Amino acid sequence: MFEDYLRMKGLSIVSFSKQTGIPISTLRNLNKIRYDKWKIRYLEVLSNVLNKNIQEIIEELKNMGKNVVFADSVLDGKYDIENRRYIGSKNKLIAWIKSLIIEETEGTSFLDLFAGTGVVSKNMLDLYNSFIINDFLYSNEVIYKAFFSTEPFNKDIIKIKEQKYQKLTVCNENYFSKNYGGKFFSNNDATVIGEIREDIEKDKSLSDREKSILLASLVYSCDKVANTVGHYDAYRKKIQIEDRFKFELIKPIDTTGKDIFIHRVDANELVKKIKADVVFIDPPYNSRQYSRFYHLLENLVKWTKPELEGVAMKPPVENMSEYSKTKAPEKFDELIQNIDAKYIVVTYNNTYASKSNSSKNKITHDQIINSLSKVGSTRQFEQDYQFFNAGKTDLKDHKEFVFITKVGIFNEK
Repeated sequence: MFEDYLRMKGLSIVSFSKQTGIPISTLRNLNKIRYDKWKIRYLEVLSNVLNKNIQEIIEELKNMGKNVVFADSVLDGKYDIENRRYIGSKNKLIAWIKSLIIEETEGTSFLDLFAGTGVVSKNMLDLYNSFIINDFLYSNEVIYKAFFSTEPFNKDIIKIKEQKYQKLTVCNENYFSKNYGGKFFSNNDATVIGEIREDIEKDKSLSDREKSILLASLVYSCDKVANTVGHYDAYRKKIQIEDRFKFELIKPIDTTGKDIFIHRVDANELVKKIKADVVFIDPPYNSRQYSRFYHLLENLVKWTKPELEGVAMKPPVENMSEYSKTKAPEKFDELIQNIDAKYIVVTYNNTYASKSNSSKNKITHDQIINSLSKVGSTRQFEQDYQFFNAGKTDLKDHKEFVFITKVGIFNEK
């Protein structure tokens, strides 16, 4: 809200910072707080710069605030962050994982390094003050901004867009329908999805938060009806695809009072630049490349409209994880060595002996233990769990493991 108010007065946050000597980071934090919670000194500075009395400024902010939704307000959407299909999601395991973290660790900051669906971060919100949420997929980054950001947004703008998009039934053929119609979606639904995506892209009046909410809502609405088995490596053939798409909004999460930092960075590089009390690690362990499994959603979010090829209509190869290749053990060891934390929490499942090459882990149980043992004392916990099955793998006695390492402490029982 602070930045919007400055823009309304013809000022940028950079120029205001130069005039007042207040750091840009401090000023941007005011966006996360209601104007009536600002310290009086910020209102006094505004008064001096704008040559207005404080009461006038408060009245203007109050009028702006009528249409601004803060993180503690509710957007009445349909989709929670868990309501999507995603390989490796920890939704069914999160209660167990959280109980272990509560019992075995302590701290005020949490790094979700390979955040995936974002479910782990959501469930940790009541435990920590500061969160760093990272993933290398563009679609996941948008989802984190939509659900977790503390930036305000205009609820009326979002609701108007929702009403507009829900009235669409059949639209002109477009990039999305030409590539995905009759495959992942019905032809009619694909034209509607493409029309919505184009409208979001062209509307330059949307704030970053508003655009993220609309894009995340589109992703969830698409995933709800997509003609797939849970990922986009292929679509189901020889079936009549019905018109089922309906644009529905997400429900942003209340992150009031939290410091939220969202990244889309290589995990091995990110840990060299930041620190957190508790670091949660759930990397891709097998050869399934998430950027290829979720290529359609990546393409929908990026909207660069590349030429697509193959039966599944995939874009050119990019954003491939080293954790899904043979050098995964080396990358994991490098990662662990560079983490600045009090505790490292790693999840792992025992599909290393799987008969399916795509399901077989690239890092063994012993390699995990070996890497963690170099930086501290590690405890291991395990639980039976049903793994993702694409129809080729029959792995009995499957288990999910959680390793918790107390960094810098060795030989602790």
